[in-house]
Amino acid sequence: MAGKPPDAAQLYETALNHLARFAASEAGLAQVLARKLDRWGRQHAQENADADALATQVRQAKAAIPGVVARLREAGLLDDGAFAASRAKRLTRQGKSRRATLAHLAAKGVARPVLAEDPRRELAAACAYLRRRRAGPFGEAPEAKILAAMARGGFSQEVARRALRLDREEAEELIKELHA
Repeated sequence: MAGKPPDAAQLYETALNHLARFAASEAGLAQVLARKLDRWGRQHAQENADADALATQVRQAKAAIPGVVARLREAGLLDDGAFAASRAKRLTRQGKSRRATLAHLAAKGVARPVLAEDPRRELAAACAYLRRRRAGPFGEAPEAKILAAMARGGFSQEVARRALRLDREEAEELIKELHA
């Protein structure tokens, strides 16, 4: 691309290629496209003596990003709700708390994710966390240290203590429910 920055059609193709490989939120995809244009600008800065003109070209190209994102949303290829639900399910299976999941989704640019408060699911996520850390019913680790780690991970003290008191079979059963 010697002269002009990527246009809307090229950005659309880039977006399709990205979505074929990665799940993305609308804001996340917009960031990917903006970074592509920034890279184009840096690559062409050496050969272009007029830095102001180059910056204007990049700004004009970035103006096409919202249209590309809207087009993908209308085509059903970009859905923040589905992205949030899928990512929340994966993070819960990994042992992340509801609070940690909400923070993760906010960092990914999902505006207002809807995550229902489900105490049983939160307890199951705490059990998955304990299994991963080989603590509580899954191993020997100092309780105070695990409680502190779970608090940093967003679990309430009540949920953390309940998970630590479970026997291994109950904890395994809760974890299996996450995968159903």
